[in-house]
Amino acid sequence: MNKLSKYFKRTFDDYKVLVQVNPEDWTGIELIVHPDGKIEKTAMQFDEDIFEDLAVDDFEENGAMEFNLYLKGVK
Repeated sequence: MNKLSKYFKRTFDDYKVLVQVNPEDWTGIELIVHPDGKIEKTAMQFDEDIFEDLAVDDFEENGAMEFNLYLKGVK
């Protein structure tokens, strides 16, 4: 069975961090959205504690749409 990726977001004072996590193999992508519109994209390798880590760091679960708009450079 193929599980769907999960998405998380945290907004800081002047930038956003969006995270995509594939719970099947613990891979994902982190996007940092700067105030000037620049987007940093980093491929990530997580471990099974990632969901707890994100919760401790005040990330909230988010939908795929916002993440993918930034990923495609539409937003």
